[in-house]
Amino acid sequence: MHHLRLRCLRLAVLGFVSLALLVACQRSERAASSSSEASLPKRVPPTNTVLSTRSYAKPSAAELEQRLSPLEYDVTQRAATEAPFQNQFWNNHEQGLYVDIVTGEPLFSSRDKFDSGTGWPSFTQPVEAARVVSHTDGSLGISRTEVRSKGGESHLGHVFEDGPAPTGLRYCINSASLRFIPVKELQGAGYAEYLPLFTGH
Repeated sequence: MHHLRLRCLRLAVLGFVSLALLVACQRSERAASSSSEASLPKRVPPTNTVLSTRSYAKPSAAELEQRLSPLEYDVTQRAATEAPFQNQFWNNHEQGLYVDIVTGEPLFSSRDKFDSGTGWPSFTQPVEAARVVSHTDGSLGISRTEVRSKGGESHLGHVFEDGPAPTGLRYCINSASLRFIPVKELQGAGYAEYLPLFTGH
């Protein structure tokens, strides 16, 4: 019973933090929009290039509870939001591939990563369009576009239309939903088909 109460308390705190972070994020978006609305690029679809047709399946709930940290589980399975500027990849500048921490499905490339000033990893587009799916999220009383991984259905974050060229999009992603694979480790980790993204051939 004590364990259950602690878990409920932790979830309540995470919910409160998520709401506070959302409000701060929305304020920064409105400010950015009002100051540069005329110069925002028009939204265009992400690249449709397919580098791999490999499929990925979600493990069982029991395996996920054992393998993921409490934060990783809450973010990917319960759509929680981690703290800004206090997560693993918000300021990561190394070249490589970001994959779903649940399944290993390739999601984003460092070549599409940019500093959004929000404290979360931000990308202009997925590494392959079909690997990230979107849903309407009205959970906090406002309409947002949630993004999830296709294979594992992991909650990743949200996408906004205030990003830089060439897409005009900002995929605001939780580090806790990602695993990073440096370029030098791609081949050994089974992602050799993504090397041309970084080598140019």
